[in-house]
Amino acid sequence: MSDTAELLKGAAELFPDEVVTQAHVRHLDLPKGAGRFALITLDNGLDHTKPTTFGPQSLANLNAAIDQVEQEAADGSVVGVGITGKPFIFAVGADLKGVELLKRHEDALAIGKGGHDVFKRLSGLAVPTFAYYNGAAMGGGVEVGLHCSYRTVSKAVPAFSLPEVFLGLVPGWGGCVLLPNLIGPERAVSVIIENSLNQNKQLKGQQVFDLGIADALFEGADFLEQSLIWTASVLTGETEVARPELDRGAAWDEAVARGKAIADGKVHGAAPAAYRALDIIAAAKNGDRQQGFDAEDQALADLIMGGELRSGLYAFNLVQKRAKRPAGAPDKKLARPVTKVGVVGAGLMASQLALLFARRLEVPVVLTDIDQARIDKGVAYVHGEIDKLLLKGRVNQDKANRLKGLVTGHLDKAAAFGDADFVIEAVFEEMGVKQQVFAEVEAVVPAHAILATNTSSLSVTEMASKLKNPERVVGFHFFNPVAILPLLEIVRAEKTDDASLATAFAVAKSLKKTAVLVKDAPAFVVNRILTRFMGEIQNVIDEGTSVEVAEKAVEPLGLPMSPLVLLELVGPAIGLHVSETLHGAFPERFTVSPNLKAVVEAGKRGFYVYDSGKPELDPEVAALLKQGDSVLTEEQVRDRVLDAVAQEIGLMLDEGVVAEAQDIDLCLITGAGWPFHLGGITPYLDRAGVSERVTGKKFLAPGLASVPA
Repeated sequence: MSDTAELLKGAAELFPDEVVTQAHVRHLDLPKGAGRFALITLDNGLDHTKPTTFGPQSLANLNAAIDQVEQEAADGSVVGVGITGKPFIFAVGADLKGVELLKRHEDALAIGKGGHDVFKRLSGLAVPTFAYYNGAAMGGGVEVGLHCSYRTVSKAVPAFSLPEVFLGLVPGWGGCVLLPNLIGPERAVSVIIENSLNQNKQLKGQQVFDLGIADALFEGADFLEQSLIWTASVLTGETEVARPELDRGAAWDEAVARGKAIADGKVHGAAPAAYRALDIIAAAKNGDRQQGFDAEDQALADLIMGGELRSGLYAFNLVQKRAKRPAGAPDKKLARPVTKVGVVGAGLMASQLALLFARRLEVPVVLTDIDQARIDKGVAYVHGEIDKLLLKGRVNQDKANRLKGLVTGHLDKAAAFGDADFVIEAVFEEMGVKQQVFAEVEAVVPAHAILATNTSSLSVTEMASKLKNPERVVGFHFFNPVAILPLLEIVRAEKTDDASLATAFAVAKSLKKTAVLVKDAPAFVVNRILTRFMGEIQNVIDEGTSVEVAEKAVEPLGLPMSPLVLLELVGPAIGLHVSETLHGAFPERFTVSPNLKAVVEAGKRGFYVYDSGKPELDPEVAALLKQGDSVLTEEQVRDRVLDAVAQEIGLMLDEGVVAEAQDIDLCLITGAGWPFHLGGITPYLDRAGVSERVTGKKFLAPGLASVPA
């Protein structure tokens, strides 16, 4: 048995539940008399909903297939070797379930080395090799093709990426070394660093070709047939593939510097993966493949045994699995059909909701408001957004016309909502106003209709308390911008019944939102944690710490934006309102900042001005600030903020606001853009020792977002 086979056999024993990919070899005669060709097809035997992955046994199977074609290439019985995937899927990389199980650095090193040892054999064959990217290709799926002499890609490929940095890894089976040496470091940095850190942005087939990753592009319908014709023309010399000359001088260093600037802007040095990848890309300038592969192995092993990757995998599992099976949701069979939706209000939030309901449910949506002008403005906004979708090619003319026809407005609630199954209010955040709206709506809707509120902090139970049928009221809290942030906090009030709740979850699923069941507690999950977080930042500023130090203190968390930029996005007035609500509920922990109040009363939109292109403290805001003389260091600010957040999460879990700590992380990732590499917040608090310092215990069980014991 070869060293590689021995290595993979040992790794396979650590991962008995692998979904194994087979590597089938078949032979065919190429057109144009080009000769006999060996084609390897990667296939795990399941349909396209279970993408092909590379675990240890799968790599061993590919290794065995290469044994066969290597012999055939050596004895001249084949003129070339190709590799492709099953329908719709090429391959999506390493099997992450196996990575989670690794406990030792040497086992992690073996995974990196095993992949390299198999893949690099493709570039060492005695005949040219070809990768045919027929479907989705990610990570190791992309990399196996990079080891081939030539590549083709289907126009129908929907997703192509090297997402490792997004998860807390590096492309570790050749990506960091081969890609910059194929398409140049500038483009490689875009694929490996920029796209990964931009919410794991995917490339389409055309973009893969335009970047120079693939040498030819063909339609999906006859992709393999056309690829084989093209292969024959390459092998007969009829087609010559020209590759660009790479600048291995200053341009290479500039590309790496750009990558570092992108990483700094996104993770502020808080997550190591991007920087490790950039180090390897920088060293790849010398063209020494083996040296680069060894560096990839080492980086992969170090990162697999580090907290960031475990947190990234934990976050990935939350978003991919837990989000699809919400904890505590009632039996979906209890859900009632929704054939018409009503929206109370026609402002920006209400209009965004109307657009979402129309697009996803494709049922009539009717808006109401206090006067016809507001209604007309709201409907016009929705129609305008549909026109933008048409211009971008996201919908065709027929669909645009249909969607516009679904969204109307009416001044009379009885006429608007008399046959609605689901009515959501998005009016001013004031209890009396919302109670009055619900009383008016209840009087005119059918007996089965759900009454939903988009409140961000008020008690849903109190809102429903004066109704004849409070059991049909649910909290349905969206996050702004509605079209982008996936989270939907579904609030069960004291009297909400199972059928109403089940209907709410069914609607959330149709809206393609990540629904999390939350208790009817002040500000629910995201706003409660963010308000405590922001409140502590405000407190240290009020007490005397400079705005700059307070902001920089939390940079190591790698948050998508600084606290005061976030406040600007939310709106200082809304931030103040939520802090007042929470101060009323928990006065001992939530403060109302006099400086924030002054900023709101002065009509300021935020703390910063952007005259130089960068955020700078607005001189008018600086003049408003009244500060004490207690000045803290960045570290002291950070400790205080994290201690406050850990305390609040501990109390929320004790109160049963959500089922488990995992739901808090899922809410922060999908509702507040909290970084994947933190796993939300609780893995970070556990890793940094904050959880135990504040609550006496960790939030998560060992191995859940950390290396297994």
